[in-house]
Amino acid sequence: MTLRLDDCYSIERLRLAARARLPRPIFDFFDGGAEDEITLRENVDAFQRLRLSPRVLRDVSQVDMAAPFVGAPAALPCAIGPTGAVGFGWRGGDVALARAAAQAGIPYALSTSATASIEEIADQAPGRLWFQAYILQDKARLTDLISRAAVAGYEALVITVDLPVGGKRERDLAHGLGFPMKLTPRNVCQFARRPAWSLDMLLRRPPVMPSLAGLAGRTADRRAMKSVAGRNYDPAFDLDDLARLRDGWKGRLIVKGVVNGLDVDAIVGLGADALVVSNHGGRQLDTGIASLAALPEVLAAARGRVPVLLDGGVRRGSDIFKALALGAAGVLTGRATLYGVLAGGHPGACKALQILRDELQRTMQLCGARRLADINDDMLRTVSP
Repeated sequence: MTLRLDDCYSIERLRLAARARLPRPIFDFFDGGAEDEITLRENVDAFQRLRLSPRVLRDVSQVDMAAPFVGAPAALPCAIGPTGAVGFGWRGGDVALARAAAQAGIPYALSTSATASIEEIADQAPGRLWFQAYILQDKARLTDLISRAAVAGYEALVITVDLPVGGKRERDLAHGLGFPMKLTPRNVCQFARRPAWSLDMLLRRPPVMPSLAGLAGRTADRRAMKSVAGRNYDPAFDLDDLARLRDGWKGRLIVKGVVNGLDVDAIVGLGADALVVSNHGGRQLDTGIASLAALPEVLAAARGRVPVLLDGGVRRGSDIFKALALGAAGVLTGRATLYGVLAGGHPGACKALQILRDELQRTMQLCGARRLADINDDMLRTVSP
């Protein structure tokens, strides 16, 4: 099934469009999760177990979706979260996402494993930029990346703390997929079924991840039961190391990957400016708690000292509404905008944000909320599984 962007009226339709144009191993790399993918599904299902209880007889002819967002104004209560290897799905996809975010008036977070450099994003897509740093074993490389982000004007450093080791992503194992990509008997037929993508990769060569170029000097071991992600990361990284990073970074510090309230005091105490409740999109630890289910505990532990954002499972504007109603300061989009760029590059990324914006506006109007401040948990009800 081939879908034009004009036919994509939901994030799920963008997902189907992306699936239609990509070889199965590449689509599954972006779409899949760890092991049995229970957490991947739970991230979405948790939103569906919350029901909306609208208020009525309110003037909602105009709604305002703008709000302060991690220290600066944003046109929507969201940012495009860090997603790696985007260029393997759409060449130039990282720049396309960053431009879409700038045009929408929201921040964009560049992943360490992006297929664009820190400077390329700053030059081609100026806007509110965050740099997401994985904790590399090569500390000289990590220090250099963070320094480059500061020089390039990135306003925030996002430290991902939920990836001490790579997860077990069984879709990738089934396809024999690794990076750098190599043809194997298991994936060559799948690539041949998508000749446009395959010819582009053959003639122009696959993209590289410039921030990780040269690390480890080896390809992924396709026999190892772990994902490519995590093989260069430092499992010894702890609170003292995070404190040293905080001392050396003069911008805002966002800590991503917090789901347990017991971790909050220490992270806030060392100077974090915001937290992101996230389980890495269900891509690392399976059977971990859904992000939305973890949100109330983290909010309670934060006690209003820092904004708490949510990442994972956002597929509808109503999902953003529900996260805000529970007390989140906003959300990070991951797969929602990723499906858009994989389906249609920059126009697809813009389409994804337009869908979420329109759905959030409609949900606010139907629930009687004229401003984001009007959204609260009085408008939510929980249904049994």
